[in-house]
Amino acid sequence: MDTATHFAMGFGLAGLAHLDPVVAQTPGLAEAVMLGTVIGSQAPDLDGFTRIFGSAAYIRHHRGLSHSIPALIVWTLAAFGLIQAIMPQAAWGHLLAWIFLAVVLHVFVDLFNSYGTQCLSPFKRKWIAWNMIFIFDPLIFVMHLLGFMLWLGGAEPGTLFLSIYLCIAAYYVLRFKARNRAIESVKQSLRLPGTYTVFPTHSWNQWTFLVKTEQHWHVGELHGGEAIVLDTFAIKPETEMIAIAKQDPKVKAFLSFTSYAHVEVKAHDFGFEVRWFDLRYRARFQGKSHYMFVAVVYLDKSLQIRDSFTGWIHRGEEQLAKKLDPEKEIQLS
Repeated sequence: MDTATHFAMGFGLAGLAHLDPVVAQTPGLAEAVMLGTVIGSQAPDLDGFTRIFGSAAYIRHHRGLSHSIPALIVWTLAAFGLIQAIMPQAAWGHLLAWIFLAVVLHVFVDLFNSYGTQCLSPFKRKWIAWNMIFIFDPLIFVMHLLGFMLWLGGAEPGTLFLSIYLCIAAYYVLRFKARNRAIESVKQSLRLPGTYTVFPTHSWNQWTFLVKTEQHWHVGELHGGEAIVLDTFAIKPETEMIAIAKQDPKVKAFLSFTSYAHVEVKAHDFGFEVRWFDLRYRARFQGKSHYMFVAVVYLDKSLQIRDSFTGWIHRGEEQLAKKLDPEKEIQLS
């Protein structure tokens, strides 16, 4: 989920914590729990600080080890230790439990969008994404805002947020069913042998989809039960220049993040461009469609790597051109 929704859930859990009679009746504990659940709801995304080492480092680490099983314990103990240092609580077990719930909830809800997490790391490095909820879901966010307003108006927060989270749980069940219906609709429309995956969008009634057959990727949108194929790509065999480009650390980071990458090779005056793009993220800018999440390597005519880039391109080719220099020489570590 997005940062704002994680914040909202942190405060929502603080309200839910009033169902715990120890929290509700112990002076100062409710405030400590609120601080703990807000910190816990944000802690796994502290991997965002890896951006200072470049986009490849961020891609390699975001939602990876920071969202793993060991990290649940590390984040919980770190937040608990901080709070105990500044506002010690005798009922520390209750504080610890609510912080842990906040951290777990953060990782759990991140599983429902198209990014997913490596929550089973380090035991399994597989990305798990259930593709049910868009990165920002207005219904979930608005329900939290409504809860905060009622809380400020004097409503009992424990039962209030219990009701809200039961409604949100029911909404997740509906989205699960909607996702499965969307997959069946695409299958019925296209009738192609292969692997079908759908992804949520900002619209509840619209999905994007990928179909991988033995020879092709099909990318499209589902509108009202009608599947529309927008792009079809022939799956490329790995050539020498693709194999060389894959040795670039930025490409390795990109490919570690996605199972939906397609690669294209283009000749230039300086040599070759090898580009991978994540087929999940198709967008339009100034009337032209493009794939926003890419990894690009420039090779000279001797197949030496000259420059590389990985990251998000929201404004198309002009933005990408500013990121790369075919005259640059780089060394692979």
